[in-house]
Amino acid sequence: MERNVGTLDAIMRITCGLTGLAWSTSHMSKRYDRTMPMLVSVYSAMKVAEGITRYCPILDMLNVNSENLLTRNSTSSDENGQELPRSH
Repeated sequence: MERNVGTLDAIMRITCGLTGLAWSTSHMSKRYDRTMPMLVSVYSAMKVAEGITRYCPILDMLNVNSENLLTRNSTSSDENGQELPRSH
């Protein structure tokens, strides 16, 4: 598995996932027979795992790599790797 989740994206996934797990745990401790907290806990655990491993199967299916989304290139290049002139 090749990494396809960037650092900031991974931190956000871990943070939101742990928040969702805390919410669902608190709600399941009151009434454990509810469906919504169980679904949120499964989804949140999946997001924490994606953040830790830095691999997302959905992004892989869509051929998207979020590692390169926030980096700025000083020059642009076309699909052949040749630099394109910058417009100001």
